[in-house]
Amino acid sequence: MLVHQSMILKELLPFWNFTVEGREKADEKTSYIIIANHQSMLDILFLNTLRYKYKWISKIENSKVPLLGWYLKMAGYIVINRGNDESKAEMFEKSLRCLEGGVSIMIFPEGTRSPDSQIALFKLGAFQMALMADVPILPVVLDGTGGILPKHGWILGNSRNISMRVLDPVYPSSFGTDNPDELAVKFHKLMTSELNNLRNEN
Repeated sequence: MLVHQSMILKELLPFWNFTVEGREKADEKTSYIIIANHQSMLDILFLNTLRYKYKWISKIENSKVPLLGWYLKMAGYIVINRGNDESKAEMFEKSLRCLEGGVSIMIFPEGTRSPDSQIALFKLGAFQMALMADVPILPVVLDGTGGILPKHGWILGNSRNISMRVLDPVYPSSFGTDNPDELAVKFHKLMTSELNNLRNEN
């Protein structure tokens, strides 16, 4: 699947200027909770170019989307029905098993795509999981995809600048709190600040 996605990106790169920084910051021997902001369905395509060993957590609604639902099943994503407590418990159990086995977990903590390419408030699941598993959090900031494929439409231009930046991993000893609400706020501020940095640099 990664080879296929790389081929797709190669074909589209004449139209998209894609830059990625910090890929080397992840230690292949360490499992992480990887969190990324979410502007577009294209985010999945670009994030998978990181080639880390991870499983996505996806809301159950995505399994009903043509092609995407098939991909979720083939890639072994962990699906959650957010309105079902039993589904949430199963998601945590599967995710913790992955982390214990050296496989990272990728989550969009906003829970859905941003309508305006800003970073919405974070839900708590990623931070609860990091505390339970005692694993580091690896933040990834992505910008530009919302201008190509926004939440409620399809926009194509002559060129698009897409930037992805992997930030330094934050280890449990540096969390400074065991409160998931506080962690959500802390990482939201960190990633919002870095998103603004990306935009000022481009």
